[in-house]
Amino acid sequence: MTSPALPDWPHPRWIAHRGAGKLAPENTMAAFRLGASHGYRAFECDVKLSADGVPFLLHDSTLERTTNATGRAADRSWSELSLLDAGSWHSPAYAGEPPASLAAVAAWMRGNGHWLDLEIKPTEGDEERTGRVVAAEVERLWAGSDRPPLLSSFRPEALAGAREVAPQLQRALLVDKDWPGWLDVARQLDCVAAITNHRLMDATLFNTLRAAGLRALVYTVNEPRAAEALWALGLDGIITDAIDRFAPD
Repeated sequence: MTSPALPDWPHPRWIAHRGAGKLAPENTMAAFRLGASHGYRAFECDVKLSADGVPFLLHDSTLERTTNATGRAADRSWSELSLLDAGSWHSPAYAGEPPASLAAVAAWMRGNGHWLDLEIKPTEGDEERTGRVVAAEVERLWAGSDRPPLLSSFRPEALAGAREVAPQLQRALLVDKDWPGWLDVARQLDCVAAITNHRLMDATLFNTLRAAGLRALVYTVNEPRAAEALWALGLDGIITDAIDRFAPD
């Protein structure tokens, strides 16, 4: 049985993880700028909501690992969060680098013609609302753009919220483990892609995704041998930390 033909996928295949992998403080504007200096034109980052509903970039639910503050990020307003130091944890060269708002990321992406895989990373218990707010902001911030972000998430509820608000935005289900029924969930959410842990990806899964009409991307690949084997399958994208090891196409 022949897999259905897929629409054109015009996005770069190499995607810089959290802006610049591990070479700069993740999810900051400094990281995006460094990633771009290595030739990357596609990026991945994490977005969640402040206490007052402002989408901003942060991976963890708490602030300890990547800022000079403690506690839940969702308990602080954006005016508080925007003043934090999100760079010193990485290295002295980035001391004082602030967290990035989604608005700042959008302006930079659009100004440079770059593309974004935007992972919706909700605080626990706030999945659907985070998806709705983020989708509405993406719709506003990328209005008129022919390259809006791909909205991805491990949480189906967040993708459902995004679809409710902005069904025209493309969605992808992130999959870390082969849990029962995830492919059916991706279909039910009208996802255009699945982004899996690279250890899950093989020819069987790739062909299954293609037969389902889905694009196949993986994270986080940092070894050349692994990347070569994955590209040989025909993947649509690889997310990497090793932006200094892989030359993007």
